[in-house]
Amino acid sequence: MKKKIVILFCKRSICKYESEPDPLTYPRLRVFMPTLPIRFSYYITLRLNFEGINQEDFLSAMTLHTVFTAVSVYLILIHASMVANSAMDPYKALNIILNPNGTLTRLSISPQSPPSPDPSLPTPVLSKDLPINKFNHTWARIYLPHKSLHHSPNPKLPLIVFYHGGGFIFESAASTYFHDFCVRMAHTTQSVVVSVDYRLAPEHRLPAAYEDSVEALHWIKASNDAWLRHADYSRCYLMGESAGGNIAYTAGLRAAAEVGKLKPLKIAGLILIQPFFGGKKRSPSEIRLAEDNTIPLPITDLMWNLSLPVGVDRDYPYSNPTINGGDKILDELKVLGWRVAVFGCEGDPLVARERELVKLLEHKGVHVVGKFYEGGRHGIFVGDPSMSLQVFRLLKTLH
Repeated sequence: MKKKIVILFCKRSICKYESEPDPLTYPRLRVFMPTLPIRFSYYITLRLNFEGINQEDFLSAMTLHTVFTAVSVYLILIHASMVANSAMDPYKALNIILNPNGTLTRLSISPQSPPSPDPSLPTPVLSKDLPINKFNHTWARIYLPHKSLHHSPNPKLPLIVFYHGGGFIFESAASTYFHDFCVRMAHTTQSVVVSVDYRLAPEHRLPAAYEDSVEALHWIKASNDAWLRHADYSRCYLMGESAGGNIAYTAGLRAAAEVGKLKPLKIAGLILIQPFFGGKKRSPSEIRLAEDNTIPLPITDLMWNLSLPVGVDRDYPYSNPTINGGDKILDELKVLGWRVAVFGCEGDPLVARERELVKLLEHKGVHVVGKFYEGGRHGIFVGDPSMSLQVFRLLKTLH
């Protein structure tokens, strides 16, 4: 039965829920701010398709921390889509200012979460930050399942290197939205997760993020960090969401060209979650969802304009991986036996390009699986814990 759950959070209390026969095809948040101070009260309406989901299980799984994060992210998305049409000002929608020197003033910053490195705390996943390149101000947040510290001998866990999204111009490894996802992933899959904080555009245009991401792999290879000793370097997967999916793909191609230099680190595959790709010619899903509430075309066009090298268009290989038949190094992925998974949904303007990538990889003989779902939106696999489980289940099969 389809439900509408109305949850009143007031000083950390869940007060009530009620049903409503309102059929929707995918989870969506709608936020109503009462007259009380925001720090005291939220009225949050979560509309979900509850077919096959136990209502009580869902409520018990939702934490105040997760909901507050979802609210913050959704408010940003609402702000970005208020004038989703060809006449919109994407700078205003994204709340950014382009300065004369080519840098951005970001007028709003998404919520950030500190690491939790103290093993005496009862958290199921520990996390800590370590520098990678002090000159470039790049770093990584490492996630370790807590119970792995209490096994003797210590079992080796799969290693997932994660690249956050944000259109190449926003977010960090400390963003609560991605931090919470990495915590859930480390706990659910019992993996060591390394979330890489790379340089952002336009201050550092591509290929800076790709270079930082490959450098992070070499840093992991050479690291003597005690937490990384719990990782099985022969079972390493590169994963990214949105722009991070683009980075995982391109960093993977670069890593495939230097596998010998990365030993004993051995990449087993790529997990691309709604990867951000583009092209000069509009795809069918871009046309169909041109005024999408999350990433309308003016927004994605601006992100490419700010992140691609100056003077190139969206058919540059960084944005269009299928141009000219794809990168020649794809033949090496087949030889290496890498496995690739691509996650997407029909409610995402990027889905047609993601399907094109799957077809290209199949044509090249790469072991690839496309996981595409009806409805949904861009960001659903990270923002919706029930959809995150689809990613985690696939990861478990790869282990």
